[in-house]
Amino acid sequence: MKNRGLFLLAFNLLPVLLLSGVQAAEQLAIAPVQYREVAQTFSADGVVEAARQSTVSAQIAGRVTEILFDVGDSVRKGQVILRIDERAAAQAVAGSQAQVMQAQAAMQNAKSNYERSRQLYAQKFISQAALDKAQADYQGALAQAAASEAGAQQSVLEQSHTAVLAPYAGVVAARLVELGEMVTAGKPLMTGFDPAQMRVIVNVPQDKLAEIGKRPQAMVELPALQRRVQATSVLVQPVADARTHSTQVRVSLPANEAGVYPGMFVRVHFVVGRASKLLIPANAVLRRSEVVAVYVVNDKGETTLRQVRLGETSGQNEIEVLSGLKAGEQVALDPVKAGMVGVKQR
Repeated sequence: MKNRGLFLLAFNLLPVLLLSGVQAAEQLAIAPVQYREVAQTFSADGVVEAARQSTVSAQIAGRVTEILFDVGDSVRKGQVILRIDERAAAQAVAGSQAQVMQAQAAMQNAKSNYERSRQLYAQKFISQAALDKAQADYQGALAQAAASEAGAQQSVLEQSHTAVLAPYAGVVAARLVELGEMVTAGKPLMTGFDPAQMRVIVNVPQDKLAEIGKRPQAMVELPALQRRVQATSVLVQPVADARTHSTQVRVSLPANEAGVYPGMFVRVHFVVGRASKLLIPANAVLRRSEVVAVYVVNDKGETTLRQVRLGETSGQNEIEVLSGLKAGEQVALDPVKAGMVGVKQR
């Protein structure tokens, strides 16, 4: 009697278990396997670089007294990033200003002498030669005063170079000096780049340039970030490398693209035509070691794990199916949830 009761209980619960399995299957998000026309691409590996990158160098000699930014810091345009000892430059400014005062005094004296000489010449007290000499002395004093003024301005300009300014807003990529280090004119101090303007440099074989076309379009794949971005512009350089028989192509990225930095590896997909491909959503693919599969959902809501062979990923987060599926079938968008449904049905 006890066994008969357990059998009746299991028999009564069987429809409930089957119904719960079907309801779980019905809750699965599915997508059709279908042919669709997509862009046919040619892929090439590239490296990200900053469209605006520069190294700031010292313009005067001196000792580094202050370093205000380091690698990774963001800097605004015109902000002081480093200071050089300005005591020598200040002394040079003081000396040049003293020379200006001396030259101006000499110029005033020469001017007064010339005015007196003109009056004396008008009264026939001095010769023409004496007047000419007074005039020449005055003009020489004027020139000396102008030269001294220019030298003073140059000294002030050199003193301003003790404060090294950021030429544009960006990020510090490298610091090439240490605090207290002696630098000379031309010594590299810091390297920076503008993260708002990034591009990709890729070498394309010459035989592929005709396929890319005169108005190339490209999609940039960022493997490290697991996303794709549409290139804003593509520029084919009019020069070929004689060693590799390839041409450099510059692919501009959208402004302020998050997570992108110089030196990053990327893959550029150039559009070379259109083709009809059998596609499924990329998130429907289940990868376990060397197994690549999807869960196929039939009309009854039953799931079946099926191995597939995949091709390239398209720009719409879809992936091409080379074998294992046919058009019209349905695949589960959540393979983990689909696997749990399969366990319940078994």
